Amino acid sequence: MSDSLFDLFAASARQHPDRPALSVAGTTLTYRELDRAAARLAAHLGPVPPGARIGLLASRSPLAYAGYLAVLRTGATVVPLNPVFPAQRNAAIAARAGLRTVLTDTALRDLTRESAVPLTLATADGTPSGHRAPTASAGGATATTADPVEAPAYILFTSGSTGVPKGLPIAHGNVLPYIAHQVERYEVAPGDRLSQTFDLTFDPSVFDMFVTWAAGATLVVPQREDLADPAAFARANRLTHWFSVPSVVSLAARMRRLPEGCLPDLRWGLFAGEQLTLKQAAAWHRAAPRAVVENLYGPTELTVTCTAHRLPADPADWPRTRNGSVPIGRRLPHLEHVVLDDTGSPAGEGELCVRGVQRFAGYLDPENNAGRFVDWEPGTGARVHDTHDSPAARLWYRTGDRVVEEDGVLTHLGRLDSQVQVHGYRVELGEVEAALGSHPGVEDAAVVFDGADLRALYVGDAVPVADLAGWVAGRLPAYMVPGRFLRVDRFPLNDNGKLDRKRLETLAC
Repeated sequence: MSDSLFDLFAASARQHPDRPALSVAGTTLTYRELDRAAARLAAHLGPVPPGARIGLLASRSPLAYAGYLAVLRTGATVVPLNPVFPAQRNAAIAARAGLRTVLTDTALRDLTRESAVPLTLATADGTPSGHRAPTASAGGATATTADPVEAPAYILFTSGSTGVPKGLPIAHGNVLPYIAHQVERYEVAPGDRLSQTFDLTFDPSVFDMFVTWAAGATLVVPQREDLADPAAFARANRLTHWFSVPSVVSLAARMRRLPEGCLPDLRWGLFAGEQLTLKQAAAWHRAAPRAVVENLYGPTELTVTCTAHRLPADPADWPRTRNGSVPIGRRLPHLEHVVLDDTGSPAGEGELCVRGVQRFAGYLDPENNAGRFVDWEPGTGARVHDTHDSPAARLWYRTGDRVVEEDGVLTHLGRLDSQVQVHGYRVELGEVEAALGSHPGVEDAAVVFDGADLRALYVGDAVPVADLAGWVAGRLPAYMVPGRFLRVDRFPLNDNGKLDRKRLETLAC
């Protein structure tokens, strides 16, 4: 049995050395070639102490994938950094993660100037450039564990309500059962070709890479511009499995790049990261009439996805939901779930709570654990875990998502708090507000979400919109920059003196 994600890849490299493992940026690498590139980079990283955390600043290039495998090969934890994020944000993540070093393409050297973390440089094809990583820890504390299955495979950072990104360590033991289930569910085998549309800082990328490599299949990576025409990319690259956020479908349909029957050979169309509407599913079904369409759901804390719903082959048999979305379906068989209402009692509608092998062991900063877990067993009342202690395995993770359950099938109704999904990324409105509010001309800031875009309102000086957008863009990723900025004299308050978000949403229209 595999003890790590790298073991899954290594097994396929031994069994299928001459099959294509990766196709990206005009380059195709066999399993043997990708394994050797990862081995060279791992050796280049030098001796790595147990529990070390290594940053990976690369995207959609051979280095990104060879580098990911190289870090895992050393027994270290991968911390993906995104080249399109502001350097200030990547530097903040590097500091919070306590990175020992950052593995990056030489072309991206300038992006890390704000970080004190040493760089390990490599060329775009995965060949070390001659800069040696330090042999002693240089980035702060590391986590150690005697059992490799319990060691973190990767740490991802999500938006934090205080303006500080939250680190989520996901152990090998969290993700291995998930990968095994998905390989079987989606019938992945050698000869199959799977898309890799998600950035490495977005956890569905773990599905893309390791479901593919565990099965001896081929990972096919589009460049960003290819995502505007997914059908053309899928057809030209003979994809068997497509996996992306649903908004890719909407964009392609608006641009008339999803004609009927254009993907006759695609077998699977998978979607996650935001609500999949029945309208989007129908557009994809018309383009790929033979493909099975599935809606996947899950927060990062529960390891990529934890539920799935498969639409019937005939759209006439599709469900009709009150919000026009495809149900998120049933939980994976090796997990447990309960829906709790505001009183902490089981209900048909309420907050989805999940526990099981995919549930992570707590945030990198233990202070973030308070309130995120609940202790509940049949016949007992629910008690919120309100301490910073590591959550026991029996505790349920509170997703913060409101669902309704009918005949065992879950439908996602929205967030219980101010966290929203923007282009597949989870965003805390408070983090955007904090960035905008830090502008010297802004006294107070509020951000609302209209279902497609972020809209910002602020109290303060009349500041040019371009200046505000540039200020936020210098501190947050592009997907967190509001599409509209509106100055108001004051914010509306409710009877309790709190910000009235309903009236705020009306103002933002």
